[in-house]
Amino acid sequence: WEFNGSFYQPSAFLMMGIPGLEALHPWISIPFCALYLVALSGNCMILFVIQKTQSLHEPMYYFLSMLAVTDLGLVLCTLPTTLGLFWFNMRRIGFEACLTQMYFIHMLSFIESSVLLAMAFDRFIAISHPLRHPSILTKTTVVKIGLAILLRGMVSLLPIPFLLKRLTYCGKTELSHSFCFHPDIMKLACADIKVNVFYGMIILLSTVGMDFIFIVLSYLLIIKTVVSLATREECLKALNTCVSHICAVLVFFIPMVGLSMIHRFGKNVPPLINTLVAYTYLI
Repeated sequence: WEFNGSFYQPSAFLMMGIPGLEALHPWISIPFCALYLVALSGNCMILFVIQKTQSLHEPMYYFLSMLAVTDLGLVLCTLPTTLGLFWFNMRRIGFEACLTQMYFIHMLSFIESSVLLAMAFDRFIAISHPLRHPSILTKTTVVKIGLAILLRGMVSLLPIPFLLKRLTYCGKTELSHSFCFHPDIMKLACADIKVNVFYGMIILLSTVGMDFIFIVLSYLLIIKTVVSLATREECLKALNTCVSHICAVLVFFIPMVGLSMIHRFGKNVPPLINTLVAYTYLI
């Protein structure tokens, strides 16, 4: 502990695995290791194929590349602590390292949300205005969208580590997961965390929340366009291009929102449920 008058700050936090199954952590690490290998090899393969195939140099595949890079970032952020905990029982993570990991996990999650929105917009333009699609989503426009997404994620979350550093911590230093999560860290403080709660909710609603609303709006407009198509075959062909994106949206948003709500409002939720939701979000 670092002492400075009435201000206390832990030198490190202790991460948790799966409650009640600590003895099985080496075995549990096997599926996690396999999933990390699939994520690393799969996303690298996507990037390699898109880079080498000239016919895939289109907006949809540029956004898919952004999604793959973001997923690789999330893998590299969480792999050391998760496998370190399961393999070697390395529970300790430094205070500054925890804040850094938390910042990148949240930033990359917000970037992924924005990329999914950009992909929904791309599908809307491709289906509703197919002839204007190449002129609307040019390479320059895609690059600008990518930079805006990156800047938005970086700037919106920049105050979070500083809001956590100003807090006084006491008593418990155990985190609920094998990675650092903003609501999880702020609950360990024995100071007023209203500012953290308020800012966290505002940022979550104004970024991920707004992204989800616009994704739903995009698909409502797509459905409206598809219904007006002449034949059933054309309708199915148009919708078929959106199926994988819809699945990705659901797989991303449901666990993320669920984990955030559990940490903020689920005071009586069993630790095992909390852990399962967290690892579902991670995977």
